[in-house]
Amino acid sequence: MQTEHLQLLVTRAMPYGKYKGRLIADLPGNYLNWFARKGFPPGEIGQLLALMQELDHNGLSALLDPLRKSKV
Repeated sequence: MQTEHLQLLVTRAMPYGKYKGRLIADLPGNYLNWFARKGFPPGEIGQLLALMQELDHNGLSALLDPLRKSKV
């Protein structure tokens, strides 16, 4: 994991699908878990989704709160 990936979670929007336009950090856990079961897409978006799923699954989403505040 690269540290800039954490910043991207709170700034990058989902580019397609049911939650198109929603920040990756704001995607629901069941959607992230669906990707974990079916397979994450290739490239950076897949890496970000996998990272967010890992954070969400382990109850660590609050670690992103300081990054959210710093972008305001």
